[in-house]
Amino acid sequence: MKDQRPEGIEQYDQPAGGWGALKAVAKTLAHQQVLAQGTMTLLKANQPGGFDCPGCAWPDPKHTSSFEFCENGAKAITWESTAKRSGPELFENNTVSQLWKWTDHELEDAGRLTMPLHYNSQTDRYEPIEWDEAFKLIAAELNKLDDPNKAEFYTSGRASNEAAFLYQLFVRAFGTNNFPDCSNMCHEATSVGLPMSIGVGKGTVTLEDFDDADAIFSFGHNPGTNHPRMMTTLHNASRRGKPIVVFNPLKEHALERFAAPQDPVEMVTLSSTPIASAYHQLRTGGDLAALKGMMKAVFERDAADIAAGGSGVLDRGFIKEHTVGFDVLRADVDATSWDQIVAVSGLTKDAIESAADVYVKAKNVIVCYGMGITQHANGTGNVQQIANLLMLRGNIGRQGAGIAPIRGHSNVQGDRTVGITEIPNKALLDGMERAFGFRPSGEKGHNAIEAVEAIIAGQSKALICLGGNLAVAMSDPEATWRGMRKLDLAVHIATKLNRSHLLTAKTSLVLPCLGRTDLDTQAFGPQAVTVEDSMSMVHASRGFLKPPSEALKSEPAIVANIARATLGDRYDIDWNGLIADYDRIREKIEVVFPDFHDFNKRVRARGGFRLDVAASFRRWNTKSGKANFLVAPGLDEDPLIKNPDALVLTTIRSHDQYNTTVYGLNDRYRGVFGRRDVIFMNRDDLARLGLKDGDRIDIRGLVGAGEGTHLVRGFTAVEYNIPKGSAAGYYPEMNAVMSLRHYDRLSGTPSYKGVPVMVAASSS
Repeated sequence: MKDQRPEGIEQYDQPAGGWGALKAVAKTLAHQQVLAQGTMTLLKANQPGGFDCPGCAWPDPKHTSSFEFCENGAKAITWESTAKRSGPELFENNTVSQLWKWTDHELEDAGRLTMPLHYNSQTDRYEPIEWDEAFKLIAAELNKLDDPNKAEFYTSGRASNEAAFLYQLFVRAFGTNNFPDCSNMCHEATSVGLPMSIGVGKGTVTLEDFDDADAIFSFGHNPGTNHPRMMTTLHNASRRGKPIVVFNPLKEHALERFAAPQDPVEMVTLSSTPIASAYHQLRTGGDLAALKGMMKAVFERDAADIAAGGSGVLDRGFIKEHTVGFDVLRADVDATSWDQIVAVSGLTKDAIESAADVYVKAKNVIVCYGMGITQHANGTGNVQQIANLLMLRGNIGRQGAGIAPIRGHSNVQGDRTVGITEIPNKALLDGMERAFGFRPSGEKGHNAIEAVEAIIAGQSKALICLGGNLAVAMSDPEATWRGMRKLDLAVHIATKLNRSHLLTAKTSLVLPCLGRTDLDTQAFGPQAVTVEDSMSMVHASRGFLKPPSEALKSEPAIVANIARATLGDRYDIDWNGLIADYDRIREKIEVVFPDFHDFNKRVRARGGFRLDVAASFRRWNTKSGKANFLVAPGLDEDPLIKNPDALVLTTIRSHDQYNTTVYGLNDRYRGVFGRRDVIFMNRDDLARLGLKDGDRIDIRGLVGAGEGTHLVRGFTAVEYNIPKGSAAGYYPEMNAVMSLRHYDRLSGTPSYKGVPVMVAASSS
């Protein structure tokens, strides 16, 4: 019964999307006080001549409509274009200590920042500062460092190509490659794993390939919340009768049934479309086992077909001509028993074989995956096994088939393409020398984990963040926050206030920037920036709203001014000229990265252009010159997970959330309203632990020896449809149970989706 469930926990029986989504959009517009302006703004989202929605990196269809936005995109847009302001009175009336007591939602909900701020430790307040004074202060602190490698330069995936390119130019001219960025925390396993497999760290498909796919497989992602515009593509595929096979521990509502707000019939008749043709709820951390199981079943089907006089189901021509390592992979899969696969995956042999049968029967297959694959201790191995599965039947490099890592931030892929990387390769260094006449250091810099570890150890003294909320996004907030408070310099370029800004250093500044929806006017007039989506399409984004304050500067302008103040005339870089007209930045980008040839011309074409993805055309930029079948030994993700009393926790985002940004306290599709202090558990696990639905519990992360206690107290247990041995809780609240040392050793990706924890009745 409803009244027997914990407070705020209800059953949500409506389909995803539909009227529920439209009502949520209307409520968001009203809350942000932008009913008329907000509606006009939404109609310019993802349109030619409009702006790119900051809500996700799903590509725009070639024939866009005035309704090419989604519920969570609408939340992202109205959150940015809000009428609310974090002006001088907010900081006059509240000390930093007082603001620290606000929730993360309350901090950002206060509205757009309107002026540059400098922290005064005597008054414990942020106070206004003039831009020139701020730039001089930052430059003085950076130039005090006796080694440029003692500074960390973080990048959010919302930064445009132009801002990111100038940022990496400035930092490399300053003398370091310390580039922690949000990609390190989400798809770094893709960026590391796929180049070894197929020669490029990106997906190989286009949006149009989905029209020609005979089957779509979805591993470890929740498009209904994290990239909802993808639901239109899946909705269309399902209506065409194409199988969509899902592997995910939780049954995500949108992957079960979806009502498209753009479909008048579904809206009028209150009907919906089933999305998943099969839904396999594997155990958290069971992806590697499931993938090996599918390959094992494919090999068995191949042998059976040959025994019956057929030619087999493998694409032997593709394997022979385009790959190496097949025999080693097959030996590893053959040596893995079905008993092991079933035990670790949590799926039956029949379930895995049924998925393999769909794969074998389909000529063209696309496999999509998200952070449920990458954010594991074996995330790189997971990614490479997906590539292996696709290559068995030649499903890479042909129309309607390929691998599709689904990114979150709207330009996280583009930032990496234009140089945000801690590991610069020869091509990047050569390009920088061509464009600017100096050769940056080729020394490896810090990724996100390494940067935070260096800050905690006192080795890094300065942190500049181009967007984001790094301190909240990272694991182990107690250690991370303690380290950041020891910094000499902390600079945050942001649209809104967040908790990272309150971790004040000896010198702390918050610099307000234009958002994606704001009109950006420079010396040569209104400017457009560019972004790259999940499928390597590059297109322009033009804001049009009057900025919240005349004091705001664009991200490229802020970066260029910090660089000019810090570097002076070093390398004779014309920072003023670059920001006067962003075409000049793009001209430099194409010098450094030849794939951007004719950048300014091509980006002005309707829809933009696609960057070259060699693997899409079966060109393999690997050491072997071919695609590589790569082995991930064993099946176990993490030795700590073997503890028989442990649960494996996966962190999740609510439907009222975008990464660390919490729009509200509801998670409609999971039936959670007005709260986030919950952990979803299997009924049998609750009974085994002597607990029941609604009990208050403590959650302790299992970490290595000597790493301290990682604990959250007083959360509410919620009985949920999740596999036995698995649990789920909201990010970033659950970061507290996770050690900084719990990450994929190959890529550095934190294993947010596979955290071994102990659960007990609350002691508080």
